[in-house]
Amino acid sequence: MNQRTASSIPVASAKPQPAAPTGWPVLRLGFRPFYLGAALLACLSVPLWVAVFLGQVTPAFALEPLLWHGHEMVFGFAAGVIIGFLLTGVRAWTGLETPRGPLLGALALLWLAARVAAVTGPYTLFAVLDFALLPLVAALLLRILVRAGNRRNIPLLSLLLLMAAANAVFHLSVMGVLAVPAASSLYAGLALILMVVTVMAGRVVPVFTRNVTPGLKNSVPRPLEWCVLAATGLALALWVFGAPAGVTGALCALAAVLHAVRLALWKPQVTLTRPILWILHGAYAWLPVGFALLAAAQGGWVPLSLAVHAFAVGTVGGLIIGMITRTARGHTGRPLKASGGEVVAYALVLVAAIVRVGVPALWPSSTAAALAWAAGLWGLAFLIYLLIYAPWLLRTRLDGKDG
Repeated sequence: MNQRTASSIPVASAKPQPAAPTGWPVLRLGFRPFYLGAALLACLSVPLWVAVFLGQVTPAFALEPLLWHGHEMVFGFAAGVIIGFLLTGVRAWTGLETPRGPLLGALALLWLAARVAAVTGPYTLFAVLDFALLPLVAALLLRILVRAGNRRNIPLLSLLLLMAAANAVFHLSVMGVLAVPAASSLYAGLALILMVVTVMAGRVVPVFTRNVTPGLKNSVPRPLEWCVLAATGLALALWVFGAPAGVTGALCALAAVLHAVRLALWKPQVTLTRPILWILHGAYAWLPVGFALLAAAQGGWVPLSLAVHAFAVGTVGGLIIGMITRTARGHTGRPLKASGGEVVAYALVLVAAIVRVGVPALWPSSTAAALAWAAGLWGLAFLIYLLIYAPWLLRTRLDGKDG
C-alpha cells in the first residue's frame, strides 16, 4: 500500500482502468456527487439546527427538530460520505465499474430527495425515500464484489445493511409502529460508524504514518488489536441496548484506555508537520475521550450529549474532513498534501469539537453560546471544503484519466 492509495484498504490486484474519461465529470465516480452533497448538508444543516434550538427559526420539518438533527447527521451526512467512499473504493479494489453516469446521478438524487423531504414532508414520503438508498447501494456493490471474486471486502457492505436496519427502526418508531425510542436508533447508527472507524483506522492510519516516516515502528501487537475491537464492540452494544449502567460504564472506561494506548503506539507526534495525517490522528484521539465521557455519563456525572458529540463531531467529523480531502485529492490526480485552506478546515472541525464538548462540560451556563460557536466553526469548515473542492469535483481529473 502506498501513499497515494486513495481508499487505503488492502485490496486484490485491480484490473486496468479505462483511460478515456466519458460523461459529466461529477457523475464519473461516486465520491464526486456524494462528497459534495454531504459537505453541503454539513455546512447548512448544523447552523440551521442551532438556530432552531435557540428559537431563531421556526421549522417545518417532517419530524421533531432534535430527531431531525441527529438523523441527518448519521443517516444523511455520514451515510452520504460512506456511500461515496464505497462506490469509489469498490471500483479501485475490483477494477470493475461501479455506478456512474445516469445511475450514479439517480442514486445522488435519491439521497438529495430524502434530505429535502426531511424538511418539507410528508413524513411517509421522507421515510420511504430515506430508507431506500442504503440497501440499494449495498445490493449494487455486492453484485460487483461477487463478480470480481473480491470476498474480503464483502463484510464492509454489512455496515450499509445494519445502518439500513437501524434507519428502518428509527422511522418505524417515529411513526409509532415500534415501541422503541427513536434516539436509540440514532445511537445504533452512530455506534456502527464508530465500530467501522475502529477497524478502518487500525488498517490505514499507522500505515499512512509509516509510509512517510522511514524507519518508524508503530505497529500495534495483534492481541491488543483484538482487545480494542472486542472492548469497543461490546461497550457500544451495551450502551445502545441499555445494559446496566455499571457494566456499560466499566466497558466504556476499558475501551477508552485501550484506544488511548493504541493511538500512542501509532506515534502521532511524528505527523505534526503533515496536516493530512495529523487530522486523522487528532480525530481518532476523540475516541478515547468519547468513551471516557460515555463511561462518566453512565454514572450520571456528565450529560450523555457530551459523549455523543465527542464521537460525532470530534471522531466522525474529524475523520470525514480528513478522508474526503485525502481521497478526493487522490482521485482527482492531485498530490496528497493539504493546502492552507484545508489545514484551516481541519482545525475548525477539531476546535468545534472542543467548544461543543468542553465548554458545556466546564461551564454549563454557557451551553447555548457554545452550541452557536461550534455550529459556526463546523459550518465554516465544510464551506471551505466546498470552495476548494467543488471546482475540482465538477471537472475532469488533472491527469486526464477517467474517474
